[in-house]
Amino acid sequence: MSRRSSLVGAVALVLLVSVVAACSSDDKTTATANSVSGSIKVSAAASLTEAFNGLQTTLKKEEPDLSITYNFGGSGALVTQIQQGAEIDVIAAADTDSMKKLQNDGSVEEPVIFAHNKLEILVRPGNPKQIKGMADLARPDIKFVTEDETVPAGKYSAQALANAGVTVSPVSKEPDVKAAVAKVTSGEADATIVYQTDVTAAGAKGEGVEIPDAQNIIANYPIAILKATKNHGGAAAFVDAVVHGSGQDALQQRGFLAVT
Repeated sequence: MSRRSSLVGAVALVLLVSVVAACSSDDKTTATANSVSGSIKVSAAASLTEAFNGLQTTLKKEEPDLSITYNFGGSGALVTQIQQGAEIDVIAAADTDSMKKLQNDGSVEEPVIFAHNKLEILVRPGNPKQIKGMADLARPDIKFVTEDETVPAGKYSAQALANAGVTVSPVSKEPDVKAAVAKVTSGEADATIVYQTDVTAAGAKGEGVEIPDAQNIIANYPIAILKATKNHGGAAAFVDAVVHGSGQDALQQRGFLAVT
């Protein structure tokens, strides 16, 4: 081999090593940029409890360095907490009206609808009072509970009852949908109106009675990142999982309706 050929080969080798090193460096930079770590706090409507807890297990595998803490409750109460200074990274509500309050005061980035839900009557196992539809909820022998109308489930229930032309006298108005479920599953009440996903979650402790579509309400669930978040990458990863990723599987497995 000539001296010139050897020199050209050596230069080519140096260039190749430099390119490989640069690519390796770029890969590491990209991996670092795309990795998610730290912690986030998510405020979510009570009806999302089972689905979001299921999502957390999946996300632990997808984003092992991201820690998620949930704060479940009525959407109205969650909004109030944020407006009073609660440090939250993501909020997922059960209605667009609650989210609109945070949009109006500039607290959140643009929300995205990630799921739908429908209402269903929840009764005790075996349906001992033989409740067949909305009209039965007005019977004097029925202990009916509902949610306060400051939370989406209560507002939706009132609309469904109005659609059915039924007037009820609830024995109590609960602070969120899970509290209403507990009244029935514990035997303190005969019936309530909740989301169909809550009937599914009640399992053997309750039984569902369908509400006709003409009387029913479709609930829209929006999610948004708080502008004050200190971990935007973690918040964005969570929202992406809920809207596009494994969160959709967790939601639909528990009866939520997909956004089409």
